[in-house]
Amino acid sequence: MAARCQEMRRQGVDVVSMTLGEPDFAAPEHVKKAAMQAVADDWSHYGPVPGYPSLREAIAARLNGRYQASEIMVSTGAKQVIYNAIMVTINKGDEVVIPTPCWVSYMEIVKLAEGIPVTVPTTADTNWKITPEQLKAALNDKTRMVMLCSPNNPTGSVYSRAELEALVAILKDYPEVYILSDEIYQHINYVREVVSLAEYDTIRERLILINGISKAYAMTGYRIGWMATKSPALWQAYNRLQGQSTTCACTIAQKAAEAAYLAPQDCVEQMRRAFEKRRDLIMSLVAELPDVTCTRPDGAFYVFPDMSAYYPRLAKHLGCVSVGSREMTEYLLNEGHVACVAGADFGEDRCIRLSYATDEATIREAIKRIAIALKRLG
Repeated sequence: MAARCQEMRRQGVDVVSMTLGEPDFAAPEHVKKAAMQAVADDWSHYGPVPGYPSLREAIAARLNGRYQASEIMVSTGAKQVIYNAIMVTINKGDEVVIPTPCWVSYMEIVKLAEGIPVTVPTTADTNWKITPEQLKAALNDKTRMVMLCSPNNPTGSVYSRAELEALVAILKDYPEVYILSDEIYQHINYVREVVSLAEYDTIRERLILINGISKAYAMTGYRIGWMATKSPALWQAYNRLQGQSTTCACTIAQKAAEAAYLAPQDCVEQMRRAFEKRRDLIMSLVAELPDVTCTRPDGAFYVFPDMSAYYPRLAKHLGCVSVGSREMTEYLLNEGHVACVAGADFGEDRCIRLSYATDEATIREAIKRIAIALKRLG
């Protein structure tokens, strides 16, 4: 949809994009200076496969002593971290439990590893979070991994401490199962306490902790993500795989990431506050759309409104028997000139995803156009 939006703009169409999951802020000034200084200081050669020791130490310091620098692996963005982690743990036929809605790449990466994604649909009634009963029912002797994401993309849901403890209580009885915790949106939250699964000793030896600089520091293009693990075997396998694929993450970007972690975190809080204000704005506007419901996100920068009340009307408009979120996003793009992402791509066809990682004027214009487009359907 982002590509379609860009193509329409090249053709002179005024399209408002609510698609991309990246902050619209510039990277912090001290980070940019660190990157330029790294160029001047000739940090331009191959680095160690797992990342510079100084960066790994800076990451370890942010993890409150739960991990040593030697237990951290730096890669080219959190996506590569997840890809590598799945590739070294999942064999053909292994099952991976994934609550949906979920980020679009989870299931596809599992398939690339010849694993079997076992999707567990969640609902708005539980704020799009898997329950202990659902988790228990999904686990069996073929399960090799459970993937969790909090704060969540695309729903913005955040697991509370009590909810995570209930899931951990189930997982501790399955010692052969890895837990991959994607916490890339950790610092973009509106609940003041985002609990990390790294806090739980009973599963820490099997935990694969994922994070990076892209979202919190508005550094998506720097492509620095990292994994923390207590498993020497997993770390070594990951190191071998990365050594035979990308070798190391960009050395200049690593020095910039180091500056991001070592400096005061005021910039992160400033962006978080801006996102919270935008969250409140878009929620107030979406609430005014007739027959549209939407859970209130507690983190990330997405809303995930349920548009299914309009599907019969859209089907009639298009002359179809039935439609879903993909047809809805096509309609909003072609008729409303608003680009968004179909919920079906995340595993929930009733909804669409709107990113509010953009300015308030764009948010207002996007929802205004959506309202007009929906009104045309009657």
